[in-house]
Amino acid sequence: MKFLLKSCLLSLALFTFDDESFSLTDYQIKKICKREKFEYSCIKNFHNKRSNLQKGNQIKIPVIPYKRR
Repeated sequence: MKFLLKSCLLSLALFTFDDESFSLTDYQIKKICKREKFEYSCIKNFHNKRSNLQKGNQIKIPVIPYKRR
């Protein structure tokens, strides 16, 4: 009985939590790249990263430290 209960809970957890990743929309990419010096190359890089993410490939995300004013 315990085995049946554990296997049901495990299968429920596996089907509930998928490995989904949500990528940026075109509008969000343009909004982010509007502040950059080279806007076109920024948009191109984000589109490449989005396509790699949707294919399931890993991407590197740089961490920019927060500067307090």
